[in-house]
Amino acid sequence: MGVDSADVGGYKATVSQHESPSAPQARIAELEALLSAERQRSAQLEKEREVLKASHERLRLELELLKQRLFVAKAERVDSRQLELEFAQKLRALDEVAGTLGMASGETSGGAGAKQKRKPSGRRDLKSLPLEEKRVEIADPVFDALVAQGKAERIGFEESCKLAWQRGGMRRLVIARVKYRTVDEGGEAFLASALTPKELFFRCLAAPSLLAHLVIGKYCEGLPLFRLEQRLARDGVPVDRGTMARWMEEVGATVGTTVVAAMRDEALATAFCIATDATGVAVQPEPTQGQRQACRRGHYFVQVVDKGAVFFEYTPRETSAAVLELFKGFSGYVQADAKSVYDALFRPTEEPPQEGEAEVRHEVACWVHCRRGFWEATAAKSLVAREGLARIGRIFELEAVWRDKPPEEIHRLRLAHLRPHVESFFRWAEVEHTQVRQERGLLRKALGYAVRHHEALRRFLEDGRLLLENNRSERELRRLAVGRKAWLFVGSDDHAQSAGHLFTLIATARLHRLDPEAYLRDLLRVLAHWPRERYLELAPKSWAATRARLVATELDAEVGELTVPKPLAAPAEEQSPPR
Repeated sequence: MGVDSADVGGYKATVSQHESPSAPQARIAELEALLSAERQRSAQLEKEREVLKASHERLRLELELLKQRLFVAKAERVDSRQLELEFAQKLRALDEVAGTLGMASGETSGGAGAKQKRKPSGRRDLKSLPLEEKRVEIADPVFDALVAQGKAERIGFEESCKLAWQRGGMRRLVIARVKYRTVDEGGEAFLASALTPKELFFRCLAAPSLLAHLVIGKYCEGLPLFRLEQRLARDGVPVDRGTMARWMEEVGATVGTTVVAAMRDEALATAFCIATDATGVAVQPEPTQGQRQACRRGHYFVQVVDKGAVFFEYTPRETSAAVLELFKGFSGYVQADAKSVYDALFRPTEEPPQEGEAEVRHEVACWVHCRRGFWEATAAKSLVAREGLARIGRIFELEAVWRDKPPEEIHRLRLAHLRPHVESFFRWAEVEHTQVRQERGLLRKALGYAVRHHEALRRFLEDGRLLLENNRSERELRRLAVGRKAWLFVGSDDHAQSAGHLFTLIATARLHRLDPEAYLRDLLRVLAHWPRERYLELAPKSWAATRARLVATELDAEVGELTVPKPLAAPAEEQSPPR
């Protein structure tokens, strides 16, 4: 009896000569099934290998991006000269089409791109500063002896200057009300005192100047209350931090319902563009018996209204409903990032307006946010990302050339020279996005952002008053974030709202180049005497004109009567500015 052996697909098969003819066929089918299962298993392993490889690549890119954010530059800097060399021909072609050849390099006269004036170097001339001078004369005993003997004479001084500081210290404000003794018609004598002058906070231990000093210490310089408590103790005046917290809340709530409310109503009614952004803040939980609770999270929205005001509004939650409430009554341009909570602002309202016209808002996107995606994609060594940086960089360079010109001229120059660059960028982005649409990664994210928000990114071309970026609102939020690192949290929602009102007045005072502490001191001095319907005159935008009409001696006094001047009629163009 013979036996045949065969090796099929790595499996040893033995076939007997006396087996039926169908037996080999069955055996072959069995081996083919085994081979097919092995191939499926191999394909599955290959698929898992690709998944692991892609996961490893994503982790590597995330690591590169984190290293770039930490060690390269937080300001998202890039070597613009290297980008110019890499894409010289393409940028030159774009400049020729847009008529901007040489414009971005500062060859135009009088533009912002022109050569900057060299920063002065060397020792500063301190005598030019308006400082109180304290003079110290240094003599030499040997030469003074010779002068006394008539063998030498003094011919002058060789002077140099240093900056010194002297603590001003606390002051005690004595309010002396005159006491009188009078005799009535019946000959009976009685005593009387002058009436207590109007004060914003009755029986408050702190005068307006101290309240303003403490507010600036916390909300402008970022000092927590326990450090202010220590500072006052070193000056010999112990004040409990709980007392200061109550002062802060009362001051913020008072200015919020008076001056800030008037500012906000006027801004929402007349503003052309509002730039907004948000950041979180820790809110201390209410004290309860039992286990300690963690701080919950609230949010501050900043609203930069044209060049007139900066508002900080607190909301317990960052939701679309909260955003709609903040912008209620406003129609115009809103510049924000692409966060989903802002989408509700630009959807048409289904309900008809109760009074007046319907609110219509137009979204203005931020080119810095668009650029950030391409900068992050350079961590993957992407040539397309570098080209995106070069194209966006040229747009910013051209915008800097005419930055200081009137809005009408800026609008004309943008349409003539900048629009071709913008349109070319979006055509390029759409083509590149179609090639990476199915891939996951930073490049697809950057290109997708540009393609999805192309309409809002083009919006700045509609008016010369609109800006390419939303950096102004982020700069204002940075002031809050820096202080938050020191004072860590707010005591409650009410404290947070009061703090927001104080942040508003400080930021707006800085916007109008006022000394925030001096402004707050004067505001707390006059607010108790001011008519309710004229609170807008006390806003930082109008304070210089209002202060000039007050009696200086009355304003300098911490308490006492104050003469309120007649209202100053605003010019017609300020009453209803164009949208």
